[in-house]
Amino acid sequence: MSGEVPDQGANAPIVLTPGDPAGIGAEISLKAFAAGTRDFLLMEDPDRLTALASQLDLDIPIHVVDMTQGTPQVDHAGLGVIPLSWPESPVPGTADPRNGHVVIDAIRTAASWARTGQAAAIVTNPVNKAVLKAAGFAHPGHTEFLASMAPARPGSPVMMLAGDGLRVVPATIHIPLRDVVTELTTDDLIAKGRILGEALQRYFGCHPPRIAFCGLNPHAGEDGQFGDEDRRVIAPAVQALCEDGIKATGPHSADTLFHPAARDSYDAVIGMYHDQVLIPLKTIDFDG
Repeated sequence: MSGEVPDQGANAPIVLTPGDPAGIGAEISLKAFAAGTRDFLLMEDPDRLTALASQLDLDIPIHVVDMTQGTPQVDHAGLGVIPLSWPESPVPGTADPRNGHVVIDAIRTAASWARTGQAAAIVTNPVNKAVLKAAGFAHPGHTEFLASMAPARPGSPVMMLAGDGLRVVPATIHIPLRDVVTELTTDDLIAKGRILGEALQRYFGCHPPRIAFCGLNPHAGEDGQFGDEDRRVIAPAVQALCEDGIKATGPHSADTLFHPAARDSYDAVIGMYHDQVLIPLKTIDFDG
């Protein structure tokens, strides 16, 4: 959710990256196709996929796709595979850093297709961050890597996770909890709120977008009794977004913001740190 996204053609496919080949990416992609989700292409070794489909007792034809010939058509009769090769034969459950650069290159390539409209979107299969780091990956995760390839705009990258009845954005992502207070700034919260508001209108039809902000401290600081970040950093961001026409509210006490009645009052939540919003999301809709 950073930078402008081109208008994709009606037939542009969703592209799935392989993830770590020692993980579950290939298996869950095959099972998704078998279950009827078929509007995607998968970046993988076609021979490996054919063998894995046989092991899983899945009758899925594998069709090799050439992305150099423009935007490919998705063939629902078989799984379209954008071929790649693994330097080392993948062993389930045993990640190999020698395969890490292929994982990184696949993410970079898929992102470039999304930028040009050759892919409607990308879905990233699970990676092993330790393996990526050993292969020279310089980012904490997918979000920061994708942001590094997007056009610059105010604010750090925004990661929204959307489930059934709950959409959340952590204001800080993959950093230690002890660093959250120093990372939070009013300007960054405003920038994230604007990006989120734009996305809620564009992709979810929320007019005007309603964004609730979690407080940082217990009871949102209790008017400064438990820390002043809520009124000093978060509240001014909420006010600025309201002046932009976004229905922003908060900071709210996070422990009362995720029950069903509260969720009816907003379209998305911005939390101050990773687990503050991912715990409720995954509790409410882990399989979403």
